[in-house]
Amino acid sequence: MAEEPQHERSDDRDVRRLLPWETDDGRPCYLLSKDGNGVVSELADAMEAHQVRGAREVLAQARGLMDGERLGKLEYKFLADRLAEALADVLRIAESRGYRLGVEDPRPDDEADELVDAEVDE
Repeated sequence: MAEEPQHERSDDRDVRRLLPWETDDGRPCYLLSKDGNGVVSELADAMEAHQVRGAREVLAQARGLMDGERLGKLEYKFLADRLAEALADVLRIAESRGYRLGVEDPRPDDEADELVDAEVDE
């Protein structure tokens, strides 16, 4: 069986895309492409659209639950877990789009750490 070619950044026109899934061991997957088109890009677009729709649904359900009767500890935990999952998905999509827009490092991790540190100092 022929070995698959290794993808390398050949010039500045290649676009790096963070894909909306990970490897089996939890590492991020990237796609390098000249035009951002192709079967894998279309699959990633569809998955990202599904994740954004899911995040909107979770947010709508959370708002509905918060406006309703008082929830128990397990319901709040379940709600927080779903909101955290949705937020993680949407942040990954934002990071991926940042890479495609040419942002050097679109991850807000450093800024988030600085915000937490500032709140602790107050």
